[in-house]
Amino acid sequence: MITLYGMPKSRALRVAWVLEELGVDWNFSFVDMNKAEHRSPQFLALNPCAKVPVLTDGDLVMSESAAICQYLAEKFGKLLPEVGSVASGKHHQWVSFIITELEQPLWTLGKHKFALPMEQRHPSIMPCAVWEFDKAAASAETMLPETEFLLSDEICVADILLAHTLMWGTLFEQQIPPKLAAYRDRLAARPSLKTAMKKMEVIAAQNQG
Repeated sequence: MITLYGMPKSRALRVAWVLEELGVDWNFSFVDMNKAEHRSPQFLALNPCAKVPVLTDGDLVMSESAAICQYLAEKFGKLLPEVGSVASGKHHQWVSFIITELEQPLWTLGKHKFALPMEQRHPSIMPCAVWEFDKAAASAETMLPETEFLLSDEICVADILLAHTLMWGTLFEQQIPPKLAAYRDRLAARPSLKTAMKKMEVIAAQNQG
């Protein structure tokens, strides 16, 4: 059985979304980072970096959300273009852009707002991070195709990563260009995302209670 470790409002959500799109059975193990459960010996045995998400699948233990999503898509034969195709090359490009260019400045904002120890937070870096995000978002707005999804008429892993990152940007009160905002809203309406969020929130509430 596949088990996903994390919190609802974290990158674990994108993995849960992929799992629901794939239609596979999975368990959710809530890791309460507010109680430092990610630094417990049990969790550190799974991921010494003390970060979520983590996914276990039999003997396999994986971290890094984008890698987990692509592994799951490969395993179940969905949400990825044909290996070696032009679409596959474009998919690799989108995933790299999303993780390194679009998400990176958002995580800089997050780190200096709440994630880093107080003595390591530097508010002066915030304007630069906002500028970086705006620049990447403008590029993504230009690159976004007129089709419903990034590569074709079917959703892929890169769509989930992009939509989740845009949702994160919205949560961080960043300006999302109009085409990207419409794309974000279309993806956010998918039943698979709502099911994933509900499952995670219910289990989290049970464990917090």
